[in-house]
Amino acid sequence: MTSDSPPKPIPLRIGVDVGGTNTDAVVLDPTQHATPTRGVLASYKTPTTSDTTIAVESAIREVIARAKVDPAAISSVTIGTTAFLNAVIERERSRLSQVAVLRLSKSFLRDVKPFSDWPVDLAEAIRGYVGYVDGGLHIDGSEEAPIVEEQVVAQGREIRERGLSTVVIAGVYSPIDQEFHQEDRVRDIVAREIPGADIVCSHEVANIGFLERENASIINAAILRFARQTIRSFQAAIRKLDLPSHCPLYLTQNDGTLLDAASAARVPIRTFSSGVTNSMRGAAYLSGLASGSEEQEGSGESAIVVDIGGTTTDVGVMLPSGLPRQASAYVSVAGVKVNYSLPHLHSIGLGGGSIIKKNDNGDGVILGPESVGHELHLSLAFGGSVATATDVAVAADLARVGTRPAASEDLDKDFVRDTLARVKAMLEEAIDTVKTSPGPMPVFLTGGGSVLAPENIEGASTIIRPPFHDVANAVGAACSKVGSTIDIIQNTSERTMAEATEDAKRMAIEKVVSAGALQETVYIARVDVMPIPYLDNQVRSVVTAIGELDISRPRPSIPQAVEDDDEETHSASLPAIPIPDARSGPSIAEAKEDHWTYRPKVQRNPTTGIPEWHISTIDLEYIADGCYLLGCGGGGNPEAGKLQLRDMLSNGHGVRVIDAQSLDPASVVYWGGRMGSPAAISERLQAHETVLAMRALASHLRHTNDENDGTPMDAIMALEIGGSNGLEPFLCGSTRFFDRPVVDGDFMGRANPMCWQTTLTVHRPGEFVPCAIDSGAGRTMLRTAAPRDEAVDKPLRGAIAEMGSLVGLAPRPTTGEAVQNVGVLRSVSLAWRIGRAMARAEGYADGALDAIVKEVGGAGSAKVLFRGKVAGVDRTLKKGHSVGVLRVVADTSQAKVAGSDEETVGELRIPFINENILAEHVASDGTTKVIATVPDLICLVDRDTGRAVGVPEYRYGCHVVVLGIACSRRWTETPRGLEVGGPKGYGYDLEYTPLGKYSEPRSVIDEFLEN
Repeated sequence: MTSDSPPKPIPLRIGVDVGGTNTDAVVLDPTQHATPTRGVLASYKTPTTSDTTIAVESAIREVIARAKVDPAAISSVTIGTTAFLNAVIERERSRLSQVAVLRLSKSFLRDVKPFSDWPVDLAEAIRGYVGYVDGGLHIDGSEEAPIVEEQVVAQGREIRERGLSTVVIAGVYSPIDQEFHQEDRVRDIVAREIPGADIVCSHEVANIGFLERENASIINAAILRFARQTIRSFQAAIRKLDLPSHCPLYLTQNDGTLLDAASAARVPIRTFSSGVTNSMRGAAYLSGLASGSEEQEGSGESAIVVDIGGTTTDVGVMLPSGLPRQASAYVSVAGVKVNYSLPHLHSIGLGGGSIIKKNDNGDGVILGPESVGHELHLSLAFGGSVATATDVAVAADLARVGTRPAASEDLDKDFVRDTLARVKAMLEEAIDTVKTSPGPMPVFLTGGGSVLAPENIEGASTIIRPPFHDVANAVGAACSKVGSTIDIIQNTSERTMAEATEDAKRMAIEKVVSAGALQETVYIARVDVMPIPYLDNQVRSVVTAIGELDISRPRPSIPQAVEDDDEETHSASLPAIPIPDARSGPSIAEAKEDHWTYRPKVQRNPTTGIPEWHISTIDLEYIADGCYLLGCGGGGNPEAGKLQLRDMLSNGHGVRVIDAQSLDPASVVYWGGRMGSPAAISERLQAHETVLAMRALASHLRHTNDENDGTPMDAIMALEIGGSNGLEPFLCGSTRFFDRPVVDGDFMGRANPMCWQTTLTVHRPGEFVPCAIDSGAGRTMLRTAAPRDEAVDKPLRGAIAEMGSLVGLAPRPTTGEAVQNVGVLRSVSLAWRIGRAMARAEGYADGALDAIVKEVGGAGSAKVLFRGKVAGVDRTLKKGHSVGVLRVVADTSQAKVAGSDEETVGELRIPFINENILAEHVASDGTTKVIATVPDLICLVDRDTGRAVGVPEYRYGCHVVVLGIACSRRWTETPRGLEVGGPKGYGYDLEYTPLGKYSEPRSVIDEFLEN
């Protein structure tokens, strides 16, 4: 070692958490984790200042003094902050840069544009330019189209001329691009054209799910400049403290791991929700769950962390891996859906500042959610006039705070007792909410308000209020490790699944070591391997590796962009640049439509006299939500299709719906939808595959190349109403394409896994072919004959794998007479009514369910089958379909609805093959009973939102209500209907027992026709 080499690092670490009220700091010696203090040498709280660096500097200086350690002994400083998230939430334009978005795909991504699902005010603050160039990948990793440098140069010139210097590059399937490196190549070209620009590649920010990944990348790009400035100010504050020159700065990530300062400056979005994660991580460390060793963190049991603050209580689960349990694949930040990692939390309005009132009926008290917030001086104990939870804590001798504690002590004893009982009940319900099994779990209490928690809580095996619980967030920052996650698609044609998994683990370990972890301390914290529907020998592997921080490794510096030197040239000050293809109107939510008074527009066609329902953006919202419920877990999320159609309507195109009875019996009705992998849908978004398939079939049947004129097409109808295909006929029938009316009906009344499982093939076998499929990227295939309808599906799926795993399908056109006699009629109306019921319920699940049951015919036609929490999901791939079993355990916190016969205890098992097949109740004694089967509809509703939950969203801990709906009589009026769509059609040797009696949906057209 040379004389100027840094001294051997001493393992003292400083953790800082910058909160909205206080900035907390600790000095931690991780080698003393087994001592009673867990190695916390000192802690300190100071009010957070408007200039957060002042609070950071003050907190670090004071905590070092209290620890009585030499500043030279500090080996690292780790900070958790919500500053970057707040900049987005508060729409601070001075801190947000305008962003140019460059998409890579030759054939896709044009219809669902960037910012389509954003709140208008945030989109206006950030949107700068949108451009497209050739590129993109297919789901198997092959190239959709190569990068054309001339196109990128032209786009770079356009962006530069608009005065923008912040660019996002997003390509289809870029997270799995290990061969072509398309985003990186485009970045290099753009960097050459715009020297010094901030360029964000989407694959470096988030994982599979194009729109959500792009959203996350745009937000990340918009705050890059502000993040650099903030992080540099933190570094400047640290330099004033006489810390070693080699002492590095880190920031904490959302998943409980850390980032070096340079990485945080490149991907600041990863710090957005680190505050709560820090508290969870700190509580686990202080309680001994996370000791810092691989053996103890990779084994053992999960624990619940309850963080009681001033206004709210956050409850989450810390896994044996030492990381918090993650939320579902997609989460919302500032009203924008993203897909980066966030902890799964349940928050309730309970904190030290919660206001307490006597119940008007004299029975008990009302506790929260109103709060004095951080203005505790309003509490009785501080001389105010408001009774708060803090006052009760003082009165019960649980805390000694305030300037006038006697005022709190004078509270009525019954009032204090009732409040503490209410606190206990609220905590028990919150804890039960996050548990995935009925067994008790350890509970760790953190936060200043944790003194309110009782000594005994139902559902807790033990209750631990660890030392330094009031600064657990800073401890969590100090003890954070390095973590890295890979999300890749692997080919298993020449290796086993186990070998592919080991390769993925190796890649994750290499990534975390390169990120700064000590090789010998690295362990695998998470492994998920998921087969991809419709794609043989392909699996998606998600692996997380974690290791101890290698503090001896030099850290990269924070990059400097051109405009950083000149505050006045901040790109946020540039005028908003109009985007010709961007949506300019308000979103559905911002329109604030009154869902109780809204009337759809239904008028008679002035030429034909036929009543026509003219679809609006409000109608689209309702229909999309209803379609997802009718998908019975499958069919794909209609969200992208809704955005596509909404933008189309805003550009002046129209869609009209007619009743099936308006059709001439001899009329020609085209029908169809999309077939393929949901994973492909999530990346390619919405294109024109079904339109192209219909054109190809029309050309084949007429032996002409004419695409529109002269085509004998009188109307268009959906293959299935369930899932994303429920919206496909709206695109085809719109004035943008065929300009034909859409029939209020479909040929399934739900979603089914096989394209031939329709009521048309049940009643009219042999009428599926000829059919056409189209990739949307220039490849079309016709199937002109098949010995039987069942023989159509398999060869089509084989072709789909070679055509990008997603195609549009157009079966043989049918007649108005067939639609009227064997179709499932008025299913668009039903979807609309279900969606309206959800909108009116405003997230109140029970209200939505009551209304949905009424809309589908009442208690004789539908019923709640079960209420519970998802306790397990087993998935595999069989014959191209996502196959598995969902396990839902009874939710004891939800009372049984009076008069219903739903099961309230035990477990419900729901096998699915893309869609839910049956519901089997397992009683506490192990006895089983099948309570619903296909073709009846088995649907899941999220208890927290009142919206449908599909198979892709099935996740541990999700609270759901299972709803059963009687199927269309088209499936039950002939034995073949049950052979095709009943339990035996899916390989279950069960007799079908009707759940109820089908009720014909009420027609929206009939109800709202204008006179």
